[in-house]
Amino acid sequence: MKVDGRLYRTIWLAEDGYSVEVIDQTKLPHAFEIVSLRNVQEAANAISGMTVRGAPLIGAAGAYGLALAMKDDPSDGALDGSHALLLATRPTAVNLAWALDAVAAELRQLTPALRAGAAYRAAARMADADVETCQAIGKHGARLIADAHATNGSSRPVNVLTHCNAGWLATVDWGTALAPIYVAHDAGIPIHVWVDETRPRNQGASLTAWELLQHGVPHTVIADNVGGHLMQHGRVDLCLVGSDRTTATGDVCNKIGTYLKALAAHDNGVPFYACVPSNTIDWSLSDGVQEIPIEQRDGREVSEISGLGLDGKPATVRLTPMGSPVANYAFDVTPARLVTGIVTERGVSAAARAALQQFFPELAGGSVLFAS
Repeated sequence: MKVDGRLYRTIWLAEDGYSVEVIDQTKLPHAFEIVSLRNVQEAANAISGMTVRGAPLIGAAGAYGLALAMKDDPSDGALDGSHALLLATRPTAVNLAWALDAVAAELRQLTPALRAGAAYRAAARMADADVETCQAIGKHGARLIADAHATNGSSRPVNVLTHCNAGWLATVDWGTALAPIYVAHDAGIPIHVWVDETRPRNQGASLTAWELLQHGVPHTVIADNVGGHLMQHGRVDLCLVGSDRTTATGDVCNKIGTYLKALAAHDNGVPFYACVPSNTIDWSLSDGVQEIPIEQRDGREVSEISGLGLDGKPATVRLTPMGSPVANYAFDVTPARLVTGIVTERGVSAAARAALQQFFPELAGGSVLFAS
């Protein structure tokens, strides 16, 4: 994607050949800054502190984190310790575990002297594979937007509602839920995006809106509770969201608030799609509500908010009374019965085990799709 006319991915190898550079997403949308990660602890901090975020990007960052670890110490102990350190940073997104397990399994077959180079190559393959996967999701999802435009009689733009940030910033490039929007926009289909602010971290208002602005896609930021009202009045044609973990039965775990959007969409007959790379499907799970671990984050994300003050300088202010307890559940689960379809890199599947298995028969047994 482009920032001020220059092409960027969200993660790449620095010119020194070993450190890893990423976009600091905690500074967006008011500042565009690049951070250099030089060791595994810095990579772990970047993931847990959400310098990098989004399930596919977390996976790539974890893979590069193992490479940084192997550069400093390629021993078995360091491999096991680094794997555990990185895995503990974000428990909900399955991509992190998938990436770490895939790279670690490859490295354990090698002598320590060969591990660092192999880890960097594996991380680079994962990053490239993510770009191809997201671009394919974009092409399949764009057909849904084109169909909605045809249904409208081409009389007005297609109104898409999205929640959180499942765009370029959440992946290595293109995005998941935003990829179809970019493909459709670039193909000339008139489109408008309703951007949920996505409290408490405001990834929609700060990241999705910034991405769409950079790409020139018409959009409007709305408070999280507006979506149902818009659907009641026929102002949403379809919902596109991402997923941090999807069960084999089609339950979708995404940013907190997604479930409420799905309920409103179901009540108003609005198609609701999750855009899901195959490595976000956890084939070992059947009941997302009961089995997916839901991350609980620092309560200050709810009680405080950051932005630019009236003087144009960054500022953080408190929203809640001092002493009021805060709960901060980061994700919720949308049951498969509320999901119209799952957009994958191989096409649009029903949110059901049999349908997903038909699209990915080689993965249904628990293996991983990993470009070699």
